Amino acid sequence: MTTAKSQQATASSIVVAALTLGIAPASAGPCSSEIAAFEAAVRQSSGKPDAGPFLRQSIGAQTGRQPTPDSIKRAEEQAQAAFDATIVRAKRMDDRGDRAGCTRALTAAKEMYNLQ
Repeated sequence: MTTAKSQQATASSIVVAALTLGIAPASAGPCSSEIAAFEAAVRQSSGKPDAGPFLRQSIGAQTGRQPTPDSIKRAEEQAQAAFDATIVRAKRMDDRGDRAGCTRALTAAKEMYNLQ
């Protein structure tokens, strides 16, 4: 009898989990699918050598000086932080139902990420 109750509890847990997963997409914002598609493309590009976030070249970088390993690392960290913040902003706007704000933020994120 204990086994039947255990199996019933397990089955109930599976049903609750399935229903919960089914509810999540119904409450998705206006840009959720676009954000998810872009995040999937970012994950797929992770093995490519030129893929990743980037920022516009600074004026200092145009003076003919060679970058140092530290300056390259700082630039990469700044680009990643700016990209992450932009994705967070897109998700926040999406959660609020702000399609225009979400679209602007997602477009900005796409412009600062090289998928190749």
